[in-house]
Amino acid sequence: MPFLDFECATSPPTAAMDLSARDMERGKFAFGIYDFDGNDTIDGFYLGDCLRALDLNPTNAVVEKMGGTKKKGEKKFKLDEFLPIFSDAKKDKDVGSYEDFMECMKLYDKSENGLMIGAELFHILVSLGERLTEQEADDIMKDCGVEENEDGEIPYSPFLKKLMAGHYPK
Repeated sequence: MPFLDFECATSPPTAAMDLSARDMERGKFAFGIYDFDGNDTIDGFYLGDCLRALDLNPTNAVVEKMGGTKKKGEKKFKLDEFLPIFSDAKKDKDVGSYEDFMECMKLYDKSENGLMIGAELFHILVSLGERLTEQEADDIMKDCGVEENEDGEIPYSPFLKKLMAGHYPK
């Protein structure tokens, strides 16, 4: 009987069975990175960061629904609890596409020429949705190569393409 107990303890949780072997390994690796104390747990405060390290984009509200916390030390997750969360987060298709974001940016394109006021983009980043700090917005605009023309306008399509490509564009 101890052999059966061992098998049950080491087999992946059934909720995470729909993860591919590669995703299981990626999930375990990311989990290990966020296991700062080395006790096979991650703090709920870092749940969103861990999922984002796995190329997912959950909102803060989604992370909170999945059990993430706003303060350190409130909740801990073991690997067998994290993998089903990772699996569920991978299934979430409620993320914006390039086309969705282009439609939003067109609302700010007064001349319908592919340009919007750079200050409006900055305002969007720091004021709407999951707000960024001014420093984060500055960093994103700089990293995406946002340069205003003499009228203070920027081309929003290249900005969105660079933003959505992330750190490692294909």
